[in-house]
Amino acid sequence: MKVVILAGGLGTRLAEETTVRPKPMVEIGGRPILHHLMQLYASAGFDEFVIALGYKQEVIKDYFRSLYTTANDLTVDFSRGTIEHRERTKLNWKVHLVDTGLSTMTGGRIKRLAHLIGDETFLCTYGDGLASIDIAKTVAFHREHRRAGTITAVRPPARFGTLEIEGSRAARFVEKPQAGEGWINGGFFVFEPEILNRISGDDVMLEHDPLMSLAADGQLSVYKHEGFWQPMDTLREKNLLEELWKSGSPPWVRLPSVEVGSYADTGAGRRVVTTQL
Repeated sequence: MKVVILAGGLGTRLAEETTVRPKPMVEIGGRPILHHLMQLYASAGFDEFVIALGYKQEVIKDYFRSLYTTANDLTVDFSRGTIEHRERTKLNWKVHLVDTGLSTMTGGRIKRLAHLIGDETFLCTYGDGLASIDIAKTVAFHREHRRAGTITAVRPPARFGTLEIEGSRAARFVEKPQAGEGWINGGFFVFEPEILNRISGDDVMLEHDPLMSLAADGQLSVYKHEGFWQPMDTLREKNLLEELWKSGSPPWVRLPSVEVGSYADTGAGRRVVTTQL
């Protein structure tokens, strides 16, 4: 089952970062958020990716072109003119990088990937958010309900912290909890290829006619995710994800091979996270 990742938007609300790179390439813990997202899917056994590119697509292409080299050691023999890779890590990923246009909408980008999606069920998400979602359970839920699509519903993060009061006394502050009420689109989908027939062209937003028509036809299941979910639309949200990574136990990490608890003191009050792919 392929994983479609929508990674072509302009990311204008995060202009501090996206003037030089696309939003999926903004780094959390020294790795692009796109890489973290792919690890989440790969940890559930889904390791073939179709990435829909647009804005500054060359940055993403260059990253994957050089990833194997940068993740491993090299022996360069100048006398023989050879380069030998000495593997430290192995990613079983297959990554299709596809230009889907600069101004194409989210639904249109999926439509442009039809030749790679084929007639198979596929996963889909945006390239700018992380969650503690169990992908395997989401897929199992989709298969159980046998509808054309499954959307993940999440609790939106609260904009402000809360103040708990006991009588006339401030008891405690709680920093920005998940909202206790309401559900929103969490951006993790499972689709049957039928969704492609509901997208007429480049100007179609996935969130409008395709999803609305599926819902109207009773063909859209809802998988409720009560756990961690965080988009990265602003610099504040980017910094929040960075702090969660530095905490040593980022809630979106599901790979047992990712070590997040090992730190080195740089002597300037900074902590460096040691990671292993």
